[in-house]
Amino acid sequence: MRSSKVTGGLDRAPHRSLFKAAGFHPEELEQPLVGIVNSSNEIVPGHVHLDIIANAVKAGVRMGGGTPVEFSTIAVCDGIAMNHTGMHYSLASREVIADSIELMVESHCFDALVLVTNCDKITPGMMMAAARLNLPAIIVSGGPMLAGEYKGEKIDLSNLFEGVGAVRAGRVTKEELEEMASKACPGYGSCAGMFTANSMNCIAEALGIALPGNGTIPAVSAERTILAKEAGRQVMNLLREKMNINKILVEGAIENALAVDMALGCSTNTLLHLTALAYECGLRLDLDRVNTVSERTPQLCLLSPAGPYHIEDLARAGGVSAVMKELAEADLLDASLITVTGKTVADNILGAETSDRSVIHSVKEPYRSKGGLAVLFGTLAPGGAVVKQGAVASSMQSFKGPARVFDSEENAVEAINKGAITAGSIVVIRYEGPRGGPGMREMLSPTSVLAGMGLDDKVALITDGRFSGATRGASIGHVSPEAAAGGPIALVREGDLISIDLPGHSLNLLVSEEELVKRRDNLKQPQQKINRGYLKRYASQVSSAGSGAVLKNPALKETGDYR
Repeated sequence: MRSSKVTGGLDRAPHRSLFKAAGFHPEELEQPLVGIVNSSNEIVPGHVHLDIIANAVKAGVRMGGGTPVEFSTIAVCDGIAMNHTGMHYSLASREVIADSIELMVESHCFDALVLVTNCDKITPGMMMAAARLNLPAIIVSGGPMLAGEYKGEKIDLSNLFEGVGAVRAGRVTKEELEEMASKACPGYGSCAGMFTANSMNCIAEALGIALPGNGTIPAVSAERTILAKEAGRQVMNLLREKMNINKILVEGAIENALAVDMALGCSTNTLLHLTALAYECGLRLDLDRVNTVSERTPQLCLLSPAGPYHIEDLARAGGVSAVMKELAEADLLDASLITVTGKTVADNILGAETSDRSVIHSVKEPYRSKGGLAVLFGTLAPGGAVVKQGAVASSMQSFKGPARVFDSEENAVEAINKGAITAGSIVVIRYEGPRGGPGMREMLSPTSVLAGMGLDDKVALITDGRFSGATRGASIGHVSPEAAAGGPIALVREGDLISIDLPGHSLNLLVSEEELVKRRDNLKQPQQKINRGYLKRYASQVSSAGSGAVLKNPALKETGDYR
């Protein structure tokens, strides 16, 4: 056992003394030590109940003959951090989470891991750590929140953000918005739509590193607690079989995750995290491959914010397993791959059934013939840009308009709130990338306010930052290279024409190369917005969104050659 380095033999008597001081029985030290990583805290709604999940996992580990050892990591609530300085820290926390887990595991020689997670950066951060450490490991989430209800209709957090714009447009009163706020999030769990948290928890199933049901069983269900116990029990089987996680996280698993991503219509942030996960696995996720998978994979679900259904509906209709079975029967994913169940994908989905065709469509009769996400390339984004095409109105699939240029989210939101953005415009928000932000802020406020004003099918938004999974409309993010790295988005001027062609996967700035050369010669980069502490170090090391916004060599130079 790996843990014998800290528990066994004459030389480890001092170590055993410290274990006994922490209350460990000698027999516990003769069993494998299983690290239980718990991101529980008292501020993130998806995490306030994770002690219940962690305790269930520990019970499962004990049933399987192991000794569970719990430790913690951090979690940022993106909704609470939205639209202020706090959002600079959200994506950057992903690396801290991965690093903190690595530090704890390597320092204390755990034999295996169960990673108890739920929300936006926490799940991918834990995935990255698991890949880096390459031990037997299982991801188990705290589960999704139930949708709220207002005036007989289901609502969620995205309705609140859009409600702000609706109030400003006179379509909703402040009193109505406040009543919605009291009902949209009825209890704990990750927010109820196919936003980033639920997207990544569903994708964990598709990758094979979480048990079936991980992404969809509601947080309040007893079935969630039972799943957690099973995760603890099963990790002991993986340990006995020497099934390290990188035997599961192979290239085909990444491709399966992309296919499920497309079928579910997941958040654009999934591509950022899958690219980073591939990097930790020593693989490369070429963004051109995303379009290849999207072209052949139909969108089978239309979940909030793109449609009327929520994660609880997906669970009721058959969950991720039912979606994967639809794809496997059409030969759209590799069902031969091994998973943390110890069985193949084919074995896992054998008994899956779709019970509601309004929630999960068939491959023959999909919502859309192509996947929910697309990567655009062109003169404005030579390194790629990402859009949730499944949530874009048909009238905006191909669009051309004049640029309204802003060097920060705050300036853009101020202009939108003042009514300065008119139909037909393309709002460009730059210097919000991983380096320039710093931290690549998630911008739900500008997109939601536009939607609340009824402009989501009349105005496009382009940024080197990113969008919330709750975003809908022609919102194109992750533009690479970013403005702070001298990408073409830094050269856009007020009134420049921009062409968006989602079917053609293109995003072009309609300005002559000669003019762009002149602009580049005169380009002056603004001062870093936050030039202290962790974010100063982060900005000096972080890569482009096109390569996952991972931390690399501090001397990294953005070349623009991402393809």
